[in-house]
Amino acid sequence: MGITEYGERHADGSYSAVYSPAELDEYAGNPFIEALPHIMSEDEIIEYLTVTPSIRDEDRLLPDRLRFHKIKRIKDFLHPLEEHFIIQQRLSELIRSGYLGRNPLDPAFLTRLRVLNELQGDDDIPQTEQISSQMQYIQCTAESFSIIGVSGMGKTTAIERLLRLYPQVIRHDEYNGKLLNKTQIVWLKIDCPYDGSLSTLCKNFFQSIDTLLGTNYLAKYGILNRVTSTMLINMTRLVCLYGIGVLVIDEIQHLLQSKNDQYEMLNFFVTLSNTVGVPTVLIGTPSAKKLFTGNFRQARRVASAGNIIWDRMVENSPEWEVFLESLWEFQCLRERVPLTKELKRAFYYECQGITSVAISLFVLAQDRAVAEGSERLTAQLLKTTVEKDLAFLMPMLKAIRNNDIASILKYEDISVDFEQVLNDQKLDFQFHERIKAVREQQRDVLHRSQADKAEEILVWVAEAGLDDNLTTKELEIIIRRAVESSPEDTDLKTLRNQVLREIIARGEPEKKENKLKKTNMSGVLVLPLVPEIALKKKRHPYEELKDLGYIKNPLVEFYM
Repeated sequence: MGITEYGERHADGSYSAVYSPAELDEYAGNPFIEALPHIMSEDEIIEYLTVTPSIRDEDRLLPDRLRFHKIKRIKDFLHPLEEHFIIQQRLSELIRSGYLGRNPLDPAFLTRLRVLNELQGDDDIPQTEQISSQMQYIQCTAESFSIIGVSGMGKTTAIERLLRLYPQVIRHDEYNGKLLNKTQIVWLKIDCPYDGSLSTLCKNFFQSIDTLLGTNYLAKYGILNRVTSTMLINMTRLVCLYGIGVLVIDEIQHLLQSKNDQYEMLNFFVTLSNTVGVPTVLIGTPSAKKLFTGNFRQARRVASAGNIIWDRMVENSPEWEVFLESLWEFQCLRERVPLTKELKRAFYYECQGITSVAISLFVLAQDRAVAEGSERLTAQLLKTTVEKDLAFLMPMLKAIRNNDIASILKYEDISVDFEQVLNDQKLDFQFHERIKAVREQQRDVLHRSQADKAEEILVWVAEAGLDDNLTTKELEIIIRRAVESSPEDTDLKTLRNQVLREIIARGEPEKKENKLKKTNMSGVLVLPLVPEIALKKKRHPYEELKDLGYIKNPLVEFYM
């Protein structure tokens, strides 16, 4: 999906540009936009985002040592939430709208590069003012937004997975028969330095470009020249030169550690977006909100496309219900426990609707159930798991659970204004029901596929005459077990061989008994007596010879 639409993938991970007709008129004639994946539908996003661990009913019968490995796979579980779709939609719009004013075929693209190349770093004049004053007449179409949310809700995981819908580097050779020697970086994600230093941010940027393209900008711009204003100008040049579609800055709350660079860095992000035309996405914990409250102009411009406040899931909300029901399917214990109201209450009480805590709790509780031999999920087991395996989270969870303002202030990175979230982003019951319906539809398709395979194998077994010694019910059990225990994409030939081996294994005792009959009659000329014996038993001599082991089943002989 997405990247599979592209042609040759080079050794450095970049892709050759393949242009598709623009889906909107305003996007036509822009190589940077026409080289992007198609604009995806909600159903495609659901399919892409959903990560389902490979755990089957048969796995519950595996030895403990193997089940520990299976249970760990649940950590990869990903269920699409409303925030995923909001982020995906805004990213899609941001990248494309940002390229509207940066068409590499437009003379303004070269003008922007020329202006930036003429700038010189001057510590006496703020670099953002230098850039803004020189580029004020160049069209800008970029917007930006921020994602603020509690730790553990999956902000970074979500943005990284959604960014991977786009190839990071695209190489353009020609467009509509004309030479176009351009390297396009669709997205770049860097972390804000722990010390909030603007110069360190610039160096991280240069290092990221070097890693992607094999260049040497860190040494050229970050080490040989350590003047921050000059580094910022060079960073801006590279942003324009490589047509960066969106710049994502994670852990923006680290800016709070810097008393001198806070305003300057935020102002630089505003300049990148509003003057240079590069969309930016800032990601941080709730403490990062302090950065935007002191200066209304910065807050408005840094989040011109709006803020996304990503809080924990609300108990009994459609979002939480569907998430927990989906997660609960992946039990790998001997006893499968239904999700009762008591367990729902207990589970939410212990994890407080935080995604990473919920998944970790589900994994660790099953680990503990296997290790202790209890083999079932209970409310008490969930409580014990948190107390013993997630003890370091208990103070934070307690602060949220009790709405203890004084304690919450100590752990403000897990606190978000609930009322603001509920007012800004209403939970849409139909939206979550749609996700649930898609999951059920996928399961129905799988069941129908399994039923079709089982029916074909049953007909094949009957036509081959392999069902003589088995009842219909026994045969159906063998076939169903083979189909359901195999991966969805297992071909029919492999399934037939698996069923055949099981049928042969079932026939082993009978084969041994027939060999014993032959041994007991040693020294006696048996073959001339077969017709007479068969006549007495009122059966065909062929059947008697077969029972005595003189006639072999060719399938048994060749496959054993």
